[in-house]
Amino acid sequence: MDTPRADAPPLLDIRGLTKSFAAQRALDGVDLTLRAGEIHALLGENGAGKSTLIKAATGIIARDAGTIRLDGREIDPKSGAEAVATGIATVYQEVNLLPNLSVAENLYLGRQPTRFGLVRSAEMRRNARALLAGFGLDIDVAAPLADYSVAIQHICAIARSVDLSARVLILDEPTASLDVHEVEILFRVMRELKSRGIGIVFVTHFLDQVYAICDRITVLRNGRLVGERPVAGLPKLELVRMMLGRELAEVETRRPERDAVAADTSMPLARFDAFGRSRYVEPFELVLRRGTVVGLAGLLGSGRTETARLVFGAEAADCGTATVDGTTVRIGSPRDAVRHGFGFCPEERKTEGIVAELTVRENIVLALQARRGWTRPLPRREQDEITARFIRLLDIRPADPDRPIGLLSGATSRRCCLPAGWRPIRAC
Repeated sequence: MDTPRADAPPLLDIRGLTKSFAAQRALDGVDLTLRAGEIHALLGENGAGKSTLIKAATGIIARDAGTIRLDGREIDPKSGAEAVATGIATVYQEVNLLPNLSVAENLYLGRQPTRFGLVRSAEMRRNARALLAGFGLDIDVAAPLADYSVAIQHICAIARSVDLSARVLILDEPTASLDVHEVEILFRVMRELKSRGIGIVFVTHFLDQVYAICDRITVLRNGRLVGERPVAGLPKLELVRMMLGRELAEVETRRPERDAVAADTSMPLARFDAFGRSRYVEPFELVLRRGTVVGLAGLLGSGRTETARLVFGAEAADCGTATVDGTTVRIGSPRDAVRHGFGFCPEERKTEGIVAELTVRENIVLALQARRGWTRPLPRREQDEITARFIRLLDIRPADPDRPIGLLSGATSRRCCLPAGWRPIRAC
């Protein structure tokens, strides 16, 4: 994989980008340079400022200070659409396309070929097949986008962006929910874009992927630029130190040996016996004990997500029994599960986990209020105390309870789903 010359002029040059939310400074004079034909990793812990940088650079939120230059020309996008028009496109972890429409309709949404005011569907499908063929993809473009895997949906979003003349492509954690095979499909497309001279900003938490495909790295920490390094020759321990802000001894990077855990014969916290649903999940046994973590492992399509949805009542079981604290209970809906102290942090965060238009406070309190009952509203003082507690406990950044949760990064907003099942709040 050829790396752009170090003296090549930047395609995208961001200087001194600064953004504050109330008293919280989310970005403090951050720089980022991207060259044509480069894959550049943007790294940092949750809350480091990566999502804020992306949104400020693409006009989703207004920046307080700083300049953005594309090909040496200063630009000032005021919206995502303006950013796309200038040549900067973003593909998010949760693809912003319409799953109920066909692949072709998504690729040409808002710019369908028409004649006498009518969409020329055959021409649109023909163009869509040709566009995807350039990415090595041969699929039925007349089928709904929802019929295809997340990896294929990402490639469709990328293809649409490139067809809109994007020269800078920002990929915000595109591999978070992909399996190994799907990651390689996406990487093949990224290498193809690199060969065309498109600059790619790649946001990820998987360091092995950074070393597999990226040319350079920019690291943020607490809203500040830590440094920029070429990937070649950068030890992984040094990269981790840059991200965390502290030295790591080699021994600290190894998983400590666990002490043998004696068999717990106490009453299970929750138990599911012969629990299942016809043509959905075969009957299973699951025992959850206090202070333990039970992992559900398996390949894509093995039923892990389906099992979790049954346990939480998002899908109703038609056989078996559920027991909580020794008492047989009915969990036929999420409302039942929340009432019995269960919380759910779903894969589909935006559609199932949060209400993007509401604030951090409102999202944290929402499930707790549902458990308490709508006829007994939580006093504002209690809401503030509970929210402040979880912001500290879950390290939610920026620590602004009145900020719309939709403006937070995916990982940070997902943490706001956790209080729904927090046992210490059960009395609420």
